[in-house]
Amino acid sequence: MTLRAAFVTIGQSPRPDVTPALLARIGPGIDVVEHGALDGFDAAEIAAMAPDPDESRLVTRLRDGTETVIGKVKTQSRLQALFDRLDGEGYDALVLLCTGYFPGLGSKTLLVEAQRVVDHMTHALAEGARKLGVMVPHQAQIAEFHDVAPPGVTVTGTYASPYSGDRFADAGGELADCDLIVMHCMGYADAQRDAVRAASGRPVLLAQRMLAAGVAQLV
Repeated sequence: MTLRAAFVTIGQSPRPDVTPALLARIGPGIDVVEHGALDGFDAAEIAAMAPDPDESRLVTRLRDGTETVIGKVKTQSRLQALFDRLDGEGYDALVLLCTGYFPGLGSKTLLVEAQRVVDHMTHALAEGARKLGVMVPHQAQIAEFHDVAPPGVTVTGTYASPYSGDRFADAGGELADCDLIVMHCMGYADAQRDAVRAASGRPVLLAQRMLAAGVAQLV
């Protein structure tokens, strides 16, 4: 039996920086169609997705590879509308390729949210840690980040964008006193994880690997 899945990005599809790596780890037995919350948007419509002053932000990738920052509330509305449409298209599962926290988001189809997979696995693996390092794409997201650590575990944050710049060695060095590090964005790739691990000397969890391990259980 082949699992028919919709991979949904909060940016634009396809995601050549994410989907091939996921499928390589999941293995055979899955048929994927990619969708994006910003698919079909022109420059003005994308600009209108920018966060309001009091709105949390998300960082994602457009089809041409450029980075864009969008508001979380606006994005959740777009995702819910997309899920409502995909519910009628015969998928076995919808897989959200974003580790942002979207309370109340739902679908009639089996929904796999990267955030829930990554957070629960991080929580389990950090149980014996004293200090957990969290890496996010945008500096402002450090203050906006939701709780992910077990009780008694101190969390420290840093940032590095997977789509622009290259501060992974610096970010890894900033987390060198942590027992465990989680790269909390689906855009982070293996090469970036390697740079963080080399700079920090610490175990590093990668969201792509964690989500792939979860989806593989459905195949």
